[in-house]
Amino acid sequence: MHLIIRLTFLFLISLVVSTTAFGQRKNYARAGDEAFEDRKYVVAIERYKKAQGKIKNNKAEKDRVSFRMAECYRLTGNPKAAKAQYKRLHKTGYDKKEPEILLHYANIMKTEGFYDEALEYYNLFAEVAPEDPRGPAGAESIALIEEWLEYPSKYEVEYIKKISSRQSDFSPTWSNDNYNELIFTSTREGALGKKTDEWTDMNFSDLFTSRIDRKEEWAEPTLLDNSEEGVNTEANEGAGIMNSRYSTLYFTRCPNEEKKINGCQIYSSDRTGRIWSKPQMVKLSNDSSDAFGHPAISENELIIYFTSDRKGGFGGNDIWVAFRDSRQEEFSRPFNLGPVINTPGDEMFPYLRSDTVLYFASDGHVCMGGLDIFVTTINEEGNWSAPVNIKPPMNSEFNDFGIVFHPEEERGFFSSDRRGRKGMEDIYSFIVPPVEFTVAGVVTDEMTLQFVMDANVSLVGSDGTSVSTRTTEEGVYTFGKSQVMQNTTYEVEVSKPDYFNSKATVTTVGHEAGKDFTQDFLLMPIPEEPIVLPEILYDLAKWNLKPQYEDSLQGLITTLDENPRLVVELASHTDARDSHERNDILSQKRAQSVVDYLVLRGIDAERLVAKGYGERVPRKILKDMTRDGYNFTEGDVLTEEYIAALETVEIQEIAHQMNRRTDFSVLRKDYVPRTEISEEPGEVAILINPDDDVVKYSVQPNTGFLIIPMTINGFTDDFIFEERATPQVSLAKALEMLNEGLIDKDDFEGDPADILANNSIRNNSVFTIDKIRIGTKTITDVTFAVLHRQTNDIVIGRETLLKIGTYTVNEAAREITFKYRED
Repeated sequence: MHLIIRLTFLFLISLVVSTTAFGQRKNYARAGDEAFEDRKYVVAIERYKKAQGKIKNNKAEKDRVSFRMAECYRLTGNPKAAKAQYKRLHKTGYDKKEPEILLHYANIMKTEGFYDEALEYYNLFAEVAPEDPRGPAGAESIALIEEWLEYPSKYEVEYIKKISSRQSDFSPTWSNDNYNELIFTSTREGALGKKTDEWTDMNFSDLFTSRIDRKEEWAEPTLLDNSEEGVNTEANEGAGIMNSRYSTLYFTRCPNEEKKINGCQIYSSDRTGRIWSKPQMVKLSNDSSDAFGHPAISENELIIYFTSDRKGGFGGNDIWVAFRDSRQEEFSRPFNLGPVINTPGDEMFPYLRSDTVLYFASDGHVCMGGLDIFVTTINEEGNWSAPVNIKPPMNSEFNDFGIVFHPEEERGFFSSDRRGRKGMEDIYSFIVPPVEFTVAGVVTDEMTLQFVMDANVSLVGSDGTSVSTRTTEEGVYTFGKSQVMQNTTYEVEVSKPDYFNSKATVTTVGHEAGKDFTQDFLLMPIPEEPIVLPEILYDLAKWNLKPQYEDSLQGLITTLDENPRLVVELASHTDARDSHERNDILSQKRAQSVVDYLVLRGIDAERLVAKGYGERVPRKILKDMTRDGYNFTEGDVLTEEYIAALETVEIQEIAHQMNRRTDFSVLRKDYVPRTEISEEPGEVAILINPDDDVVKYSVQPNTGFLIIPMTINGFTDDFIFEERATPQVSLAKALEMLNEGLIDKDDFEGDPADILANNSIRNNSVFTIDKIRIGTKTITDVTFAVLHRQTNDIVIGRETLLKIGTYTVNEAAREITFKYRED
């Protein structure tokens, strides 16, 4: 804290002379006053102590000397002793003559955490000095401190022990454009001055430098320059800043020569390699009584900001600005930045960022205690915004000042004399820690609640990025911090064969702090049985889709949106209370109403295969359910005979209504989405006999074999029908199926490493396909052999087709009609 004497009063203009004569005069109060006026507070304290013992019956003088002692204690970093003097002076009423006693006592109470008492004294000061903004600002700070501590800024602060000493180290600045070297001010051992500074009772300060290595370790600091007539002298140098090209250093020098007028001035020195030129004073005034320090320079070096207590300010030290037209010219007459920035307190240590943002230290604005760092921005009209306290952890209840930023990153360094330091003032680093996000979750089968292994999980960002991963044996997926960026909205999609896709949205937009997002998924298996759409019920003999039931289709719309490669069949049914012909037409119109609505909502008509079954497929109850108080049991089929046997007409009507339904089933999983969707719904077919299925085929040239369409594990293909053949595929087709994921190594019988060696498939190898669909019927677990001699891709014979049911071939129409077997 001793260095705050120099921080606050760097701009002393005085004639330094020998002080030995003071002891000869024996007028200790007067000698103390002279030392006080010369900012030699350590010397002044000793003389005032001696003066107090000699003041007998002069209360006014005794209080005056006590006040001067309290000021000396405050300015030399002894708040405990200062507090005792201020409190006594308040009791004696001397604060009526010196109202700042109340302000300084309040500041000390705030620093020590006695906020209630601090608030009381800020209010007292505001009453006796209503025009001084420091009273209201202090009271406001008491209300804000707890909020600031609870909601600090996003910066993280770290004490830089390696470059800190037991003396004062402050005002760091970058030394080069690699941003791996600092120049800073220090009073440590090794500074050039051999004497003790009478203002601070410390060593004189010099500019030191330290470089950080690849291991992020700071080297032992060394003098920036110790050449004769160089940057450092036996006086005080400090508070420097490099120009944007890192070729010129602007810094503060405070001479301390006996019998000469001494005042701090700003100097500049050019660097060539490691050699510094003889510093030249930057002329800012023709008045020899003006003193300046703490330079901040614009990128073109035509604007300089600095600190001064020259005439025309607002009290204490203010921040000023001066301009020039070229680097070869002198700066113009300085201008005060005005009352928006400057207060009756001290504003110091300006730092200019990107020429438009100014950081500075102040004890006159709303502070936590001591000097706090503030930020302000200049607009196009040249006006500065109201300064904003940058809050903890950068600011503390102690003195915080001398900030510097990396030009392109939210990191840098500053100085503070807060608790926990090694020396009097030390250097701290700050950084906005990277805001890191992850997205992780567990994928579970919705029906079995078992983990779903090897599901594909994709993460598609609004920034155009896309990454994917697969779930583990425990169904876990994870996207790490390198994959999830800030201010981005992501769509997480999970897919696996034989399951409906599932999607969710995760966004990092608006999150200032990192977060680990958890997004679990329940995957619904694609069922073999048709899925009844919920609550799409029709009035008797009506087909229009009621508005209240349109929402019931939202689930299907979502399913189709989330599974853009699915093609589904929509089947509409009636009850049996009319003729077959009328029910056929009615079911057709009901299917059409659903298709029309889905197309209206943006579903491509080519993905919808609609059929009207009339009354021919009564509803089968797939699980126990209750409807309007009546229980229906799993396995019940709502035939005319079943309904007729129900107890009451009311229950019979419920069953009839349950037969009036629309359901859907998945036909294919290999639809290729188009840029322009079809808005014309296809014609709805009426299936007169649901036990029959007609499949169109083509004929292979030369052989005359039938080419019949089918789906393999949800993907469309064709097979050659050879009546006596067993299921077989060619080598080329088997490799294609393997590479496209229709089959994998676990589907083969035997050792996959042997069967799939040399990037091929062994002849006569056998594998199993889970599902083959021909027409509307699916058969499972079909075993195929890989035959290298086979020239057709896929061959299936009569024995396999009979697993579906009996069939007849209409060569004229090129149709094969299946009559399904009963399951």
